[in-house]
Amino acid sequence: MGGSLLAVATYNVNSIKSRVGLVVEWLKRTPVDVLCLQETKIEDRDFPYGPFEALGYRCEVFGQRAYNGVALCARVPLTDVWKGFGDPTWDEQKRIIGATVEGIHVINVYAPHGDDRGTEKFRYKLEFYRHLVEFLRQRWTPRDPVCLVGDLNVARSDLDVWDPAALRDTIGTMPEERQALETLLEWGFVDAFRHLYPDRRQFTWWDYIGGRIWKDEGMRIDYVLVTPPLLPRLRDVRVDLWPRRRRTPTPSDHAPVIATLDKGSH
Repeated sequence: MGGSLLAVATYNVNSIKSRVGLVVEWLKRTPVDVLCLQETKIEDRDFPYGPFEALGYRCEVFGQRAYNGVALCARVPLTDVWKGFGDPTWDEQKRIIGATVEGIHVINVYAPHGDDRGTEKFRYKLEFYRHLVEFLRQRWTPRDPVCLVGDLNVARSDLDVWDPAALRDTIGTMPEERQALETLLEWGFVDAFRHLYPDRRQFTWWDYIGGRIWKDEGMRIDYVLVTPPLLPRLRDVRVDLWPRRRRTPTPSDHAPVIATLDKGSH
C-alpha cells in the first residue's frame, strides 16, 4: 500500500503460533501498514517476532498463554504504545493494546465472546463494554482521530448474520450485546464499513463446522470504527476472503478486515 494511503487491518488469527505461516503469506500478498491481531494465544516472549521483522514489521504484543492476546504489527512508526487498561483486574485477560500511527490513535480490541444470557461470561462481556467506553471517555474525545478495530464479538444487526431467524437471541445477536456495541458507537464512533456500504451483506467470521465459508453462512463481528475527523480520510473497508478460504494450513475462522485511509497531515 504505502504512498499517501494508510492500510490498517484487523485479524483474529485464532492462535498466531498455528497461523504464522498463513499470516506471513497473506502479508506478502497484501502488505498492509498496520496489522492488528487478536486471539494470539501466546505469551509475549514466545511471539514469532522474526517472520514479521523479516517483512519490515515491528510488533508490540500483549499476550497470554492459550487464551486472548492482542498485537500490533506495523511497518510505519508506532509511537505512544500502551498495553491494557492499566487496571490489574481488567488486565488479567489481555484484550486491548494501542499506539499512535501517522497521527491516528489506533486501538486494537478483542472483546469477550460471552455466553448464554445470565451466565458469568455473559455478564463479563457486557461489563467489558461498559469499562471500554469509560476508558475511552477518560483518554480521548470524539474530536480526536481515533480508530478502534478488532473482534467485537457482536453482530450489529440482522444484516450482519446469514440467518437472522435461526440466530436470533444467540451469542453475538442478543439485544443486550447489540446495545453494548451501540453504546460504544454512541461514544463517538462510526462503523466504517456500514458507513460506506449501508446495505451490503458482508461477513467476517464463519464457523468451521459444515463448510460455512463456502456457503457464506457467517456473521460480521470484526469492525473498524472511526471518529468523525477520520471520515473524510476513509477510502475503503473490505474483507479479504483469501486467508479464510485456504484449506491448508487450517485457517482462522475469521477473515481480515482492511481499512484504507488517506494519511493526511498531522
